[in-house]
Amino acid sequence: MEFLSWLGTACVFGISAIGSAIGIGAAGLAAIGAWKRGYLNNKPAPFILSVFAGAPLTQTLYGYLLMGALQEKLLAGANPGLILGTGVFTGLVIAASAIFQGKAGAAGADALGETGKGFANYLMVVGLCETVALFAMAFNF
Repeated sequence: MEFLSWLGTACVFGISAIGSAIGIGAAGLAAIGAWKRGYLNNKPAPFILSVFAGAPLTQTLYGYLLMGALQEKLLAGANPGLILGTGVFTGLVIAASAIFQGKAGAAGADALGETGKGFANYLMVVGLCETVALFAMAFNF
């Protein structure tokens, strides 16, 4: 059971990072497409679209921080099954947040690239997705 509990601490980081990669890929593809449309129409490519592409990266950091906290709890004698469950399920929550943040960022990048308007509104939705990961991390510290 000790091995599985340590695996749980790694899972929170690894699963979070997988979600970040998926989210970054989704938003990044949309940003690249918006830049391409701008170039085709002889319009400037707004660098601000990179904000949408990079937003899901923070979930990897949350997974890393929680991994360290879970390792400290494990060394202090916490229940190994609880550490395993917390690592896996919190990692999944953080990953889902990153994936949907990437999807929201993709829609924002597409809309901003086409209209040049609404950045604050689009960023607000991206931030709401981020909040889920923050809550998951904070409530499991």
